[in-house]
Amino acid sequence: MTYAADRLWEEVAYVAYYFHWPLETILDLEHAHRLTVIGEISKIHDAINAG
Repeated sequence: MTYAADRLWEEVAYVAYYFHWPLETILDLEHAHRLTVIGEISKIHDAINAG
């Protein structure tokens, strides 16, 4: 099964925007790990906005 390219690019852009990681680093993450990182970024973002 392949992962939708548009969804992959959304994830890559999100991580790159907040953590400034290079493309290769983000793409090297397994899907589950990338989703974990996205979840943690989201928690950070929510905490900042709630503060």
